[in-house]
Amino acid sequence: MNTIKNIIFDLGGVLIDWNPEYVYLEVFQGDRKKMEWFFDKICTMDWNENQDAGYPLANATEDRIALFPEQADLIRMYYGRWEEMLRGSISGTVSILKKIVSNNDYRAFALTNWSAETFPIALKRFDFLHWFEGIVVSGTEKTRKPFPEIYETTLERYDLKACESIFIDDNERNVAAANQLGIQTIKFLNPHQLKKDLKTKEILL
Repeated sequence: MNTIKNIIFDLGGVLIDWNPEYVYLEVFQGDRKKMEWFFDKICTMDWNENQDAGYPLANATEDRIALFPEQADLIRMYYGRWEEMLRGSISGTVSILKKIVSNNDYRAFALTNWSAETFPIALKRFDFLHWFEGIVVSGTEKTRKPFPEIYETTLERYDLKACESIFIDDNERNVAAANQLGIQTIKFLNPHQLKKDLKTKEILL
């Protein structure tokens, strides 16, 4: 028997197509090796995740320039051209979300690693973000996935039981952290797979 009442979505990579490659592959004139070196050594994922947890973008940019002054222009592009990294919605997942929010058997929420400074841009651009009953934004909470506090905040704020909730994320680390707290999970690959996995868990769309 299906006991799921709450469906919690990650946003980036699940519902929204965000990728810094959209800017930097052009900047590096299609040279993927140079771009990957820049992401591995200069504007790393760990560095960006610090801003997801609430560190100011301007401070983060200047901190990085102090370490790598010869890369100053490229570093400033990361948040200076951030909107160009935000391409559009992942339409297949948006269709699934639409069916979920129109079904009274389920409540829909979002839990995202996202800077509080840039999230208002997404709220203006994507109407479907207003379909959620609630959204927990890491930059506002000053913590991020996969730390347990942000999952606990989500459950407590909206009075959700872990055993009655399912979390969808494209990052294995974030999925594993939710599992540790007793939340059911789906590792997102694509909308077709998501629909199939939801059906397997007897979530009828």
